[in-house]
Amino acid sequence: MGRGGQRGPPPMFGNKGPTFKPFIPHIPFDIIQCENIFPRVKPAPDDKVFTEALLKRSQELTPSSYEQAAVLSLVTKVTTLLDNLVVAPNIFEAAQVEEVRQVGSYKKGTMMAGHNVADIVIILKTLPTVEAVLALAGKITDDLHSSAEQQEAYSTVSNDGGFEISSADASVKVLVATIPPNLKKLDANLHLDGKLMQSYLTAIRHSRWFEENAFHSSIKVLNRLLRDLRNRFEGFEPLTPWIIDLLAHYAVMNNPTRQPLSINIAFRRCLQLLSAGIFLPGSAGIIDPCEPGGIRVHTILSLEQQDQVCYTAQTLLRVLAHGGYKQVLGFEEHPNIVHSMTVWDGIVVTPSDKAYEKKEEEKEELIEENKMEVTDK
Repeated sequence: MGRGGQRGPPPMFGNKGPTFKPFIPHIPFDIIQCENIFPRVKPAPDDKVFTEALLKRSQELTPSSYEQAAVLSLVTKVTTLLDNLVVAPNIFEAAQVEEVRQVGSYKKGTMMAGHNVADIVIILKTLPTVEAVLALAGKITDDLHSSAEQQEAYSTVSNDGGFEISSADASVKVLVATIPPNLKKLDANLHLDGKLMQSYLTAIRHSRWFEENAFHSSIKVLNRLLRDLRNRFEGFEPLTPWIIDLLAHYAVMNNPTRQPLSINIAFRRCLQLLSAGIFLPGSAGIIDPCEPGGIRVHTILSLEQQDQVCYTAQTLLRVLAHGGYKQVLGFEEHPNIVHSMTVWDGIVVTPSDKAYEKKEEEKEELIEENKMEVTDK
């Protein structure tokens, strides 16, 4: 070896080292993105009846004006009291409130009928001790009672992440977080759960993104319809509210024209995308716009859950294609529509089977993990 050390590539001895294949995500087939390549043989069918059914179902899922007024009234009262603590911190010494933000379905305008609950995140400047949160809950409740009319009554229930205030017709969940620098100072024995507080800060980012990008009415209508599907079909249970938000936005807005699609096309497109594997391993999926690093939102789901969402969508899409929209939308109940063979106008629809099976090694690892958890308890 001369001066300056070895030059050029290192010598190769024996077998080559491990080679790493680059991850190239696949893009699931989406007819909306390539209609020019696959022109229709015959005109599109008239979807007037289906569109009316979608809008009718959306109306049923939308809270009544009375429900919305009840939630608005309680949110306004609680928010006003919390804002007072921001502008006049001296009136409450147990904690200092930095900021108050509305989040969740109430903020996004996608609240469901019969679920009159709004979410508010308060960010504390101080460390969120359990005692401080209890004192805050007590103060807000006392202030509500002192300013309420005689017929109004409020109840407060504490929980791991804050507290919930309820009136006769509505509830407000107050979710307590703290400023990011405080997250490193938390003591599990004294303060609220750090992971919960991080999720509340994430909820603020989600609500801000939705407000700026998903304000079109078709997205909100589709959002309610998808959440209703999730509530009625267990195969869609793994879909989180955030995944549904992004899927609804993608189905309505992500197309060559960048113009919002009509609700009938967007609803079908959702089932088509899920059936084609948009949330399966290796798929390009949907990038989380609120997280760095290009994270795909479906990667939080297990392989079993990804498969479950896909085969459920495939079965529902076939039922929908053969005229079963009333059963898919929930106007008419049909037992085991996803798991049993059904007949629609003489056409037999066979449910899709799951494609993913846990390997024996994985099953054994799960058994061992469960044994360890039992031992730890």
